[in-house]
Amino acid sequence: MVDESDPAARPRRRSFTAEYKKAILDEYDALPSGSTERGALLRREGLYTSHIAEWRKARDAGAREGLAPKAKPRRSPEQVELEKLRRKNERLAAELERTKTALEITGKVHALLEQLSESADSDPKSKP
Repeated sequence: MVDESDPAARPRRRSFTAEYKKAILDEYDALPSGSTERGALLRREGLYTSHIAEWRKARDAGAREGLAPKAKPRRSPEQVELEKLRRKNERLAAELERTKTALEITGKVHALLEQLSESADSDPKSKP
């Protein structure tokens, strides 16, 4: 079993530099379309055709800037805490809803069992 809290146990997503992406795209595009050499290149580099398609789209959208990874904006500690509290609130609201449903079902089962018990007590057929 993998310990979820250990960040070293989780595989890290690979990231590629703009230079690497450009070099791979140039090499891939230089190979004949539909050739097995393209597949060999992807296997050698551990890539998928989806990488090539995504990188081409980014390249066509903005040349070199499109290949460079976009930096995520830094969030303030207040924003991080707010997001954490929102997730906790959603989790607790869902838990409350499940508890309400369970109580409602328990009440209905109790009423049904009470009805069955009363009808069994007043049923003259069951008494000899």
